Amino acid sequence: MDFELSEDQRAIAQMADGVFVDHCHDDYMRQWDTSGEPMMASLWALCIDTGLHALAIPEEHGGSGLGMTELMLVLQAQGKSLAQVPLWRHQLAAATLARFDASGGARWIAKAASGEALLSLSVDGLSSALGIELQAQPCAEGWMISGRVAALSLGDLARAALVLVQAEGHPRMLLLDLSAPEIQRVSAVLTHGEAVTDLHIEGLTVDAAALLPAEAVDWLELRSVAALAALQLGVSEEQIRRTVAYVSERQQFERSIGSFQAVQMSMADNHIAIEALRTALWQLTYRIDAGLLAPCEALATAWLACEAGHRIGHAAQHVHGGIGVDLTYPIHRFLYWSRGLCLALGGSAANLERLGDWLNDNDKLGWKYDLEEHQAL
Repeated sequence: MDFELSEDQRAIAQMADGVFVDHCHDDYMRQWDTSGEPMMASLWALCIDTGLHALAIPEEHGGSGLGMTELMLVLQAQGKSLAQVPLWRHQLAAATLARFDASGGARWIAKAASGEALLSLSVDGLSSALGIELQAQPCAEGWMISGRVAALSLGDLARAALVLVQAEGHPRMLLLDLSAPEIQRVSAVLTHGEAVTDLHIEGLTVDAAALLPAEAVDWLELRSVAALAALQLGVSEEQIRRTVAYVSERQQFERSIGSFQAVQMSMADNHIAIEALRTALWQLTYRIDAGLLAPCEALATAWLACEAGHRIGHAAQHVHGGIGVDLTYPIHRFLYWSRGLCLALGGSAANLERLGDWLNDNDKLGWKYDLEEHQAL
């Protein structure tokens, strides 16, 4: 078995590292904190120039046509740098439209691939305590849409979005043109700096083809979990790197605090958590790119991402002591991102409950059940 990245994949990872590290240095991040901008526009323009914004968009629509492996490498680099650009939502929205062909989807995909239009998406209703708040009722013209979409990322800048809607008792993905006059917006900013918008919709009529097939929900959720987990992997890796550097330099009782056994054990636990997440994420990514089913792998990865984000984030803050809560020192941003990503994934408890339900309903688990001789069992 060859677990090495290809030369092209390594080149993409190196390019992404260079783009984000060069742009999102600590001085820039301090300026960004007080800028009031919804996203890093200059960095997004650079992503468009380098093609990072369209890696997962099919070639026939103007994208690079690459897989989740390449996108995960870029998102991991984005997480390390805490870059506020909508890479995964923009690309996965376009890729979903390309696969399931919503009405009017082709024009949005082409505009997304060229960078002319920004796309967003939200699958938060699958894990939210409030469930899916947007309702679709059949009507003569197609569907009547009413309700709310909570905290749509970059809802003020995006031209179109894929959002969850409850239609005849089942979740569906809806292609929403955000210029519709029936959509009212309430803007906000999440703790980690992501600009979001609540959409309040009343009496919006869309044609029947604006709702994607039911299988689009699972297809998109699987990839959304992988994307969020890749961001968390990058955030946590950089959190650990910075914390190790700090405890190696900080002196107490004429010794570096990194030489204390309690600190060493804490950092060792963090290293184990990050490697467990890495292993689960790359298994999930492999299965997605190989066209294999991965419902339990996605739930396990989501749980590990939430657990690693919480454990590493709080341990890093703890060993930094009082300086960890100083907003002029950069480590606090990583905790904010970890918590934000955990919430976007639905939280540890909810994912563990869903994984338990899946295991209760399925008695086949593991790679061997992918083999042809086991498919009929």
